[in-house]
Amino acid sequence: MKVKVRKLKASRLILALILVFIALFMALNYKKIGYALYPTKFSEYVEKYSSEYGVDKYLVYSIIKTESKFHTRAISSKKAKGLMQITDKTAAWGRQELGLGDADIYDPETNIRIGIWYLGKLQKEFRGEYKLVIAAYNGGSGNVRKWLRTRDYSKDGKNLAKIPFNETSKYSQKVLDNYEKYKYLYE
Repeated sequence: MKVKVRKLKASRLILALILVFIALFMALNYKKIGYALYPTKFSEYVEKYSSEYGVDKYLVYSIIKTESKFHTRAISSKKAKGLMQITDKTAAWGRQELGLGDADIYDPETNIRIGIWYLGKLQKEFRGEYKLVIAAYNGGSGNVRKWLRTRDYSKDGKNLAKIPFNETSKYSQKVLDNYEKYKYLYE
C-alpha cells in the first residue's frame, strides 16, 4: 500500500511540475503564441485598403480569421469565396464599382479590397456600429435594418439586443472576440 501511495504522490508531483513548466512557458511566450494564433497575413493589402475605405484594420483581420482562417481558396457552404468570403453578387457589384473588370475573387488583393470596400459601405450605413456592421456582413444589411425595426430585437431602433439568426449571432460574437484579441496584441 505504501508503494502505491508513493507512486501516486510522485505522479502528482511530476504532473504539477509539468503544469508549472507549461504555465511558465506560456507566460514567457504569451505574445509569440498570440501572434501565431492571431496573424496579420496580407497586411500590405489590409493596411492599404483599410486606410482607403476608413475601416479598422483589426476588424478586417478579425473577419478574415473568422471567415477563412487566412485560406485564400476558402469556399463556404453558401459559395462565398476567398479570404473575406465574398458572395458572387457582392463580387460582381464590387468589381463593377471599383473598375476591377474580371479580377479573380481568389486573388488576395482583389478579395480584401472588395471585402473592405463592402465593410466601408456597411460602416456608413450603420453609423460605424461594429455589432451592426458585423451582423450585416454575415446576415445581410436588409435583415439588420428589419431587425432594428422589430421591438423583439431592438428596443431603440439603433442597436440590436438580439440577433435572431443563430449563425449570425455566433459569427458576430466570434468576430468581436477576435477583434478584442487583435487590438490587445497589436495596439
